[in-house]
Amino acid sequence: MNQLLSKLGAAIVTISVFLFAVFIICDFSFGSYFVCMFLPIGYIMMSTGFQHESAESTRVSANIGLILAAVYAVLILLVYYAQTTTVRLEELNDQAARVLNYQNGGLLFNYDLLGYGMMALSTFFIGLSIQPENNSDLWLKWLMIVHGVFFLSCFILPMTGMFTHMADGGNGNGGDIALLFWCVYFIPVGILAYKHFSYGKGV
Repeated sequence: MNQLLSKLGAAIVTISVFLFAVFIICDFSFGSYFVCMFLPIGYIMMSTGFQHESAESTRVSANIGLILAAVYAVLILLVYYAQTTTVRLEELNDQAARVLNYQNGGLLFNYDLLGYGMMALSTFFIGLSIQPENNSDLWLKWLMIVHGVFFLSCFILPMTGMFTHMADGGNGNGGDIALLFWCVYFIPVGILAYKHFSYGKGV
């Protein structure tokens, strides 16, 4: 059961990120928001598998990564559930739309970035806990560790106000390009994690 759930989580991560990229290219906002609610669930399942198999010497790092995964999940589920329900279905006045509508670069957009910042920190600590036994595990370890760099931009950039122009429609295609770059980076993480759990070691 442990192996199955860990592999399933890695599969959910891979499929969710792939579909997210497809929906960005197709400009299908509802689809991208919808699949993003499955991504944190899969990521928690995957992270728990790494935490479960971690050695005693790296257990603290794995535990930190798992806790940060839960923080990420809460933030992201709140953001995208709001987009697929309240923002989509209700008539919002200008002030409420500025706060709630992800497209306007308001509060929930900042919470989204904070959530993915927490995810980046989570991958960093989980990556530290992985003890590779082959080349694919080594790639997985370093992809997760390096992914931690995204925390800096996700956490700090919203404080600079550089995203406030989104409310005026000035983001162009730069945001989509950045998201697609992230998808290209993270899909191999899901694939390598699935391969890792297929070994059945420690789960």
